[in-house]
Amino acid sequence: MRFNSLAFRLFATAAIWTLLVLPIAGFIIYRLYRDDVQTSFDGQLLKLVNAITVDSMGSSGDTQPLPPSNLYEPLFEVTHSGWYWQILPLTSGGGRKLVSPSLATWSLPSPAAKSVKPDASGARWMNAKGPKNEPLRLVEVIDTLGHEPGKPKYSIVVAGPQDWLDHLVGNFRYRLTTALALAGLGLVAVTLFQVRFGLLPLRQIERGLAGIRSGTATTLEGDLPAEIEPLQSELNALIRSNQAIVDRARTQVGNLAHALKTPLAVITNEVRGDKTGLGDKIVEQSEIMKQSVTRYLDRARMAARVGVIGRVTPVAPVIEPLVRTLQRIHQEKAVVIKVECPPDARFSGEKQDLEEMLGNLLDNACKWARREVELTVEVPPSTSRAKNRRLAITVADDGPGLSEEERARIGKRGLRLDETKPGSGLGLSIVLELAHSYGGTCQLEQARQGGLAVHLNLPAG
Repeated sequence: MRFNSLAFRLFATAAIWTLLVLPIAGFIIYRLYRDDVQTSFDGQLLKLVNAITVDSMGSSGDTQPLPPSNLYEPLFEVTHSGWYWQILPLTSGGGRKLVSPSLATWSLPSPAAKSVKPDASGARWMNAKGPKNEPLRLVEVIDTLGHEPGKPKYSIVVAGPQDWLDHLVGNFRYRLTTALALAGLGLVAVTLFQVRFGLLPLRQIERGLAGIRSGTATTLEGDLPAEIEPLQSELNALIRSNQAIVDRARTQVGNLAHALKTPLAVITNEVRGDKTGLGDKIVEQSEIMKQSVTRYLDRARMAARVGVIGRVTPVAPVIEPLVRTLQRIHQEKAVVIKVECPPDARFSGEKQDLEEMLGNLLDNACKWARREVELTVEVPPSTSRAKNRRLAITVADDGPGLSEEERARIGKRGLRLDETKPGSGLGLSIVLELAHSYGGTCQLEQARQGGLAVHLNLPAG
């Protein structure tokens, strides 16, 4: 997944949102649980202090508080258990101080003495340290002996272990964190699957376009979601429009060629018999015009064909008729044309252009060869995408070859190094222009047989 891909953007957005929402949700759940557990624990302490108050303050006939007759909590009997109660007189002559067996000789602090304000029920709450320096949660109720006004006041305090509560909350926090982490990983995995699954139609379009480019298909096919289907329709319309424009341009170029060449041929024929210097001048200028027309029409024809979507040409079927034709043309020289071409080699372009390039190169090689011409076609292995695959074509002969200076000069339109050979001198220049128009290269080297080797590098289908 690349950083600049649509899949990465969707995945990153969902992942960031998950990383933001889950911790916030976890914090809210944790706080709600902690507050709920604290409220439940405080409720238990309040019930205990109220029960001890009712039990110990006794009736109005009692002169001092009585120890609670009910244990309420068995841990009140275990020394330093963390569960304590204490009854302390607040007025002089109010009687004795009573404590739970668990408290032993220790005294609990009074929230009232520390100016803690009571809540709506009259209870006062605070946190303190116990006999073993353990955290305690205290609740205090002020009541009178016999629950009657004017009687001596007493402070009834009940304490419970706060560390038990902290342990409970901490355990919940650990389990909650684990659950949310697993949920986050699950959401990330589901998001990744969702992104991959949701973008499958785009991959289908990508494969379809690759098929059109390679020539295995002419239009995009298949059922797509309603959101993507208009894109497929527009792309198909664009492909059809592109093909129609190319066909129309090719027709117009052909018509223009006939419209220009025919009058030039008529003019040339009319003045060839003229013995004056004017006739020779007209013939000379007509030939120049004819070459210019041919040149620019060739360029227009190449521009109309190059880059057409979906045009792929198998190489072997193009080579076979060319070889047969050239062997018949040069049968007097008995030139042998050796061909090495894999059956799956394909050229990403027009058949006519490949025929023109190979025809010019083979014809030139046969003209200069002594006995043998070699045509080698290779498709080098590539790890890149199909659109970057290349086709390597080499045409070599065993003729006299060319010097380095001649190889640098050759290719100029109309330039002929040997006027004794038939031709117009346009062949190699057309090959160069066609190769460059397809984004390819054409290089000239000395062949191992001693003649000229022309290397074409073209896009493969």
